Amino acid sequence: MAKKGNRVQVILECTEHKESGMPGTSRYITTKNRKNTPERLEVKKFNSVLRKVTVHKEIK
Repeated sequence: MAKKGNRVQVILECTEHKESGMPGTSRYITTKNRKNTPERLEVKKFNSVLRKVTVHKEIK
């Protein structure tokens, strides 16, 4: 049987990509521990469309 834990999958989406008006999206899937970080994640990741490192925020 699988363990029931606090770790959940979250989707990170680029914040600058929406404002640029370019087609497509930059998204990453990762996991987080809900007990240690109840607030939304905010991580710097590479955006392949814009070709630079941008801030990616957790979406619901």
